[in-house]
Amino acid sequence: MSSSPDIAGILENTKELDRLRKEQEEVLVEINKMHKKLQATPEVVEKPGDTSLSKLKNLYIQAKELSESEVTVSTILLTQLDSLLPSGPTGQQRRKLEGNDQKRKRMKVESDVQRVSPSVRNQIEAYASLRGEQVAARVTADDAEKDEWFVVKVIHFDRDTKDSNLCDRVEVLDEEPGDDEEGGGQRTYKLSMSCILPFPKRNDPSTTQEFQPGKHVLAVYPGTTALYKATVISTPRKRKSDEYLLEFDDDEEDGALPQRTVPFHKVVALPEGHRQ
Repeated sequence: MSSSPDIAGILENTKELDRLRKEQEEVLVEINKMHKKLQATPEVVEKPGDTSLSKLKNLYIQAKELSESEVTVSTILLTQLDSLLPSGPTGQQRRKLEGNDQKRKRMKVESDVQRVSPSVRNQIEAYASLRGEQVAARVTADDAEKDEWFVVKVIHFDRDTKDSNLCDRVEVLDEEPGDDEEGGGQRTYKLSMSCILPFPKRNDPSTTQEFQPGKHVLAVYPGTTALYKATVISTPRKRKSDEYLLEFDDDEEDGALPQRTVPFHKVVALPEGHRQ
């Protein structure tokens, strides 16, 4: 019998899969636009200062990253579904397994790792490498009225690849809880991998996905360690800096939304189904 956390994890990953596919569609539309532009006016790339080829390269990088993420999430979903489906060999399969019983006993403990697909193992390794780094984390329950995201530090990651359950793997530390937090001291959380969003690498902006104007993102509000939904007004590339110009939802001042600058390494994709 499946437990509600298992089902919740599957539903969350299906939402993430939908989000990735929508983003892929958006990127493909932009790629097709660039192709048409270059086909119509190929001489444009020879003009000084033209960035068409650079933009096209970045779009292909985005498409590749999104495609790889889709494979990873799909693999996780298959693993989660396999763990819920009843299993048990019958007939010919059972006789073969019984005949190989002694061989199984001689297998090394490391063979347990093979139960998890290479893609999932790669994702586990990627999350394990985040230890000591700051990430964005959703600390509220799946059924909470609003999602609360904070900047936290990863202090431990459960790398047990024998366990296909991806919940409660990441232990994080909220180093700067708000004044209204009970006790007022630092607080730790144990979260599933789906509640963690790594920040872009501060020292490598060239490989970072750039969110285009009008795109909704999740960003650290200036002067705080909390993340809120925002709309991109201008990109770091356009501003020739390392900061986005954003408008945060519910940030109204004097009847208008002020535009605020946020470093690119404090901006991540808005999760599907975000509640604020």
